[in-house]
Amino acid sequence: MKWISCLSAVATLLVSSSSIAAQDVEKRVSALIERMSLAEKIGQMTQAERSHASPKDVKDYFIGSILNGGGSVPGENERSDWVGMISDYQDAARSTRLGIPILYGTDAVHGHSNVKNATIFPHNVGLGATRNPELAYSIGLATAKEVAATGIHWTFAPTLCVARDDRWGRAYECFGEEPSLVAEFAEPFVKGLQGDTLNGNTIGENRVIATAKHWVADGGTTYGTGDEGYAIDRGDTQLTDEELQRLHISPYLPALSSDVGSVMVSYSSVNGKKMHEHKGLVSDLLKDELGFVGFTISDWSALGEIPAETNRERVVRSINAGLDMIMEPEKWQEFITDLTAAVKAGEVPMERIDEAVRRILLVKASSGLLENPVSPLALSAQGDSVLGNDEHRALARQAVRESMVLLKNEKSLLPIEKKSKIFVAGVHANDIGFQSGGWTLEWQGKSGIDTQGTTILEGIQAAVSTVTYSEDGKGVEGHDVAIVVVGEDPYAEGWGDYRPAPCEKCKPMSLSAEQRQLLDRVTDSGVPTVVVIVSGRPLMVSDQISDWQSVVAAWLPGTEGAGVADVLFGEYAPTGKLPVTWPRNLAQIPINFGDEDYDPLFPYGFGLSY
Repeated sequence: MKWISCLSAVATLLVSSSSIAAQDVEKRVSALIERMSLAEKIGQMTQAERSHASPKDVKDYFIGSILNGGGSVPGENERSDWVGMISDYQDAARSTRLGIPILYGTDAVHGHSNVKNATIFPHNVGLGATRNPELAYSIGLATAKEVAATGIHWTFAPTLCVARDDRWGRAYECFGEEPSLVAEFAEPFVKGLQGDTLNGNTIGENRVIATAKHWVADGGTTYGTGDEGYAIDRGDTQLTDEELQRLHISPYLPALSSDVGSVMVSYSSVNGKKMHEHKGLVSDLLKDELGFVGFTISDWSALGEIPAETNRERVVRSINAGLDMIMEPEKWQEFITDLTAAVKAGEVPMERIDEAVRRILLVKASSGLLENPVSPLALSAQGDSVLGNDEHRALARQAVRESMVLLKNEKSLLPIEKKSKIFVAGVHANDIGFQSGGWTLEWQGKSGIDTQGTTILEGIQAAVSTVTYSEDGKGVEGHDVAIVVVGEDPYAEGWGDYRPAPCEKCKPMSLSAEQRQLLDRVTDSGVPTVVVIVSGRPLMVSDQISDWQSVVAAWLPGTEGAGVADVLFGEYAPTGKLPVTWPRNLAQIPINFGDEDYDPLFPYGFGLSY
């Protein structure tokens, strides 16, 4: 497979600038590998989930990595619970013959979002709307500190997908639909999390190892009939090599040149071949041509996506394709058994095992993990003042207001005069779970989550003195302005995919019947109406938008809902620009900037101001 020269040029840059290959680290890792048994090597290639692998399992099986799934938390989900758990795992790992610490990973994808009272930032689609990569650096840095304060070393972020079809339920994890926009955020986000390079003793300096995901083209899957109806998540991306490079590979180049420590491989396929067995795109392109020197990791139980008769065959295909660490949250023992047997039978060369282990250990050594199994911040009293602190919440509030996109503003209804009698309606106005979306305390997210933050309603109440709130919109008469907050329920991968009814778990990409009735009730009153849409993607509103004087896309703002009020009442003028095209109707999807017959409701890059 031949790729254009700009891709190959990155390899030279990485080799010359990478500090992972520093001589002292190389010698240290080589000495470890020479002493390792096959069991110890395969243990380093294994990642298990915290609720399915105890510290004793880490010791007995030499497990090299632990993660927590969404919603899987220790104790009462306090900082001390996390630090205690990580310490227990590290004590077990350090008690083994070679004493190699585990690498603990978590999905801190919009802040340290599994941990109670952490700062929850807007999801990536909102950050894309800010057009502010420097802000992404600051968010990466703040997230790293909060993650480090709990003793965790590694986050599965940033997501560098390019959202080419908003029916995909993970579209909000992307910064936008244009590869150039995604690329702008890749380097600053990685450097915010890791520091300039991994050689800066990342973990000792209270940073964390970053992950570029999901390699590659997860945002370009073809919409079509699957096993469960109309499937798009884990689907197939069908395109030419040139299109693959231009749309989906190019955003990774800044992350690779920033020394990103790991790359997570996608569940999806490219031209019919599952990425987890795609040697051409994982080993040949990512590692050899592009010079990626960190390690690759599979997604959650993703080997099961490979079409094969036995688990052993799936293991062999994935490892030989270039997967270095395998995330087998529950069936990690089966993975160890099958890979051990495959190596002894000659189905996986020992050279491939040694390469995988070398890559993993190089990241562990160069990041400072060997010296700091638990980050210094986690072990200090200072760690108590990091999680959800005022500085980080102020940063999140800034991100919220910069992400707001003003779509419509008839008669300059916005900004609202603070002396006005304000009526607020809609359940989305007063629920941190709704405004934070998926990957917040739980995998799919939920309403009514128990964590610190400010709802949109609370932000409005803090900004003005006369506010009436009604979930169902009754009692609007007599007010000067109505603010109706509507949107999607929380969701994550799979369950967030749009599919035609009936589909119990899927999301409709339109307002519910109850929300439409609420809006009709308010607009029929004659009170000027501002509609705030809380969603991870565009919703189909063409048939109602003419009744609304002002419309604001607030995306999924996270815990700092006061940032919405900042814009509504003119403390800050809106500056956000659409990171994705807003269609007129479902029939237009997929629709992307540059398409023929491009005629959306609002084009990519659209955004009004005051």
